[in-house]
Amino acid sequence: MTELDQKSRIVRCIRMLERQGIIDYNGHASVRAGEGRMWINTGSCQRSRLSVADICTIDFDGNLIEGNAKPPLEFHLHAAIYQARPDVQAVVHAHPNWSTILTTAGATYLPVYAQGSLLYPMPVLDSPDSINNTVMGKRLTDTLGDRPAALMKAHGAVTVGKSLIDAFVLMTYLEDNAQRQYMAQAIGTPYSFTDAERALCFEKLWNDSLFQRTWDHFGAKLDDAGGVA
Repeated sequence: MTELDQKSRIVRCIRMLERQGIIDYNGHASVRAGEGRMWINTGSCQRSRLSVADICTIDFDGNLIEGNAKPPLEFHLHAAIYQARPDVQAVVHAHPNWSTILTTAGATYLPVYAQGSLLYPMPVLDSPDSINNTVMGKRLTDTLGDRPAALMKAHGAVTVGKSLIDAFVLMTYLEDNAQRQYMAQAIGTPYSFTDAERALCFEKLWNDSLFQRTWDHFGAKLDDAGGVA
């Protein structure tokens, strides 16, 4: 993909997450842009009106290489993950309601539906602090380990992937699972998938074609609403 294609994909990712209510006036997505660099949305941008002009290029120290504004304060989150995880090519960080409610209440993330089971077990960073320095970045990567996602107590969530499509889809599945879990707990004890059931879900559902289908589903909804400027 060209640089423009990568930036356009970041725009589309954030606009789709914003329409779902997973990203609001905060939140960011990035893609690795070669050795020691990333593309990421600027901190001051309007997520609901994001355009390619709002995507900047920075190094892992946060220095602006190309762009019209500074990166978000939590660029350290992205930089720390890229440095700790050579397999990761894209990162999404948001403050989604349902999954944040779970950590605020001290409730453990449970695999209560098929797609959500792909993220279990879910590590949790035991701090609500912003990931806006190298110390917090290290705490996050130590918590994340080799997992595809992590929650941050009373703060938000992060997902990673070999592509931005992966990171977007996993964030969508995570929040959907958290909402279902919350609603189930309001009326009873949620059913939590067994190890065997989770293994079967992983075998059937963790594949590029299904992830692409999920991306395309939300992309079509975005386009029907007016698309990306």
